[in-house]
Amino acid sequence: MSNLPIFDVAGSAMQAQSVRLSTVASNLANANTVAGTAEGAYRAKQPVFSAEPVQGDPALAGVQVTEVRESDAAPIRRYDPGNPLADPQGYVYAPDVDPVAQMVDMISASRSYQANVEVFNSAKELAVATLSMGR
Repeated sequence: MSNLPIFDVAGSAMQAQSVRLSTVASNLANANTVAGTAEGAYRAKQPVFSAEPVQGDPALAGVQVTEVRESDAAPIRRYDPGNPLADPQGYVYAPDVDPVAQMVDMISASRSYQANVEVFNSAKELAVATLSMGR
């Protein structure tokens, strides 16, 4: 906690976007994995954000990741009898992850993170300029 709540707000937003970037990276890394059962297939992850009052002031809100949810989309069933993970009928199960949508989400999270870094840096510069006015 700082004396200037803008640092808390921007910091919480950067932390939330960092979690979002991590979940996108996990989803992209597992987009082409397969499993022998539908239950064993990777499920895409998505963070859930909520507003969090800063310094007890309901007028100021930061961001908090309340949970990271797994997708409830059914895995994609593919016929691949030569795969060692295939079930007795010759099927493997792949996650329902859209790489294009994940890349869009990654770009959005990255830009949001960058915007909050700019807010943080601008607030720092203003605080330093304010402190130097007393000299």
